[in-house]
Amino acid sequence: MDDTPTQTDALEQLVMSRSFREPRIDLNGKSILITGGTGSFGKRFVETICREYKPKKLIIFSRDELKQYEMAQEFSPQTHSFLRYFIGDVRDEARLEQAMRGVDVVIHAAALKHVPIAEYNPFECIKTNVMGAENVVRATIKCGVRHVCALSTDKAANPINLYGASKLAADKIFTAGQHMGGADGPIFSVVRYGNVVGSRGSVIPFFRKLMDQGSDHLPITDPRMTRFWITIEQGVNFVLSTLAMARGGEVFVPKIPSMSMVDLAHTIAPDLPHKVIGIRPGEKLHEVMVPSDDSRSTIELEDRYAILPAYSGELMARYVSKGARRVADGWSYSSDNNVEQLDAPALRELIGEANAA
Repeated sequence: MDDTPTQTDALEQLVMSRSFREPRIDLNGKSILITGGTGSFGKRFVETICREYKPKKLIIFSRDELKQYEMAQEFSPQTHSFLRYFIGDVRDEARLEQAMRGVDVVIHAAALKHVPIAEYNPFECIKTNVMGAENVVRATIKCGVRHVCALSTDKAANPINLYGASKLAADKIFTAGQHMGGADGPIFSVVRYGNVVGSRGSVIPFFRKLMDQGSDHLPITDPRMTRFWITIEQGVNFVLSTLAMARGGEVFVPKIPSMSMVDLAHTIAPDLPHKVIGIRPGEKLHEVMVPSDDSRSTIELEDRYAILPAYSGELMARYVSKGARRVADGWSYSSDNNVEQLDAPALRELIGEANAA
């Protein structure tokens, strides 16, 4: 019997081995603040810091007292003396400044991110996602923060809904923050990635809920639809590695696999039929993480791409001298043209990793 790995096996091993753990920023003895700290990403980030580092302070900044109370039952300041729970809203610049005094590293994860809700409540979306981003940038500069990393979304590339447009605006605000802060200001960076396996409100828990309720079908918006996939642990690692390698103003995009929604539904529930319900307002058939118009300023690294800020010839030269290569003019990174496509075994392994982590 031939034991030579197939191309699919090799791709699966490549996808699953990509942990994004290197390089790694040293957060020992540092003061860290995370906005939106009680969300899916925030909880996993806090868990990782508690497990792997000994920071001076880790400030969990969010506006929901109940979520903070519940999170403190799991991550207690009595057990982890460096933890601080701080009620506040990114809409309030003065409160951000108060929370950021003496802080070295800021992770900005707070956002209103439900697409239909953002469409129905546009002013609220803008206040949090755009004005909140501006407040974070101003506060980090005023408080002398050294590293700032903002979480973006694939919906920010060529946006067609308000949520995506607001996150694109936020991305631009953070990359522009590099110039606003001057030579002695913070190092700003943005991470942009796709759907998180198993996160709150995502499609996999939704499908499982329907199965538990005895549904006789799974709803599919369009059989052609594809999406990027990443685990929450990979997302946290990607942020930590981005903090270590950012030089200022980059948007970092991980190399992650894609999968069609039909294949995903077949993997989750092989015996359930599908019902096509049509694309919802603001949805795309395929998500893009690097638009073709950004190709001229995009470089490829071993496990990620980086969209460099405008007029960054010196930064481009620095990356190229370290082994990065420029992507082809007109190239784009989309969930339908991605060469790394998940099959059922690889998805099940991703789900298993997400559940075990």
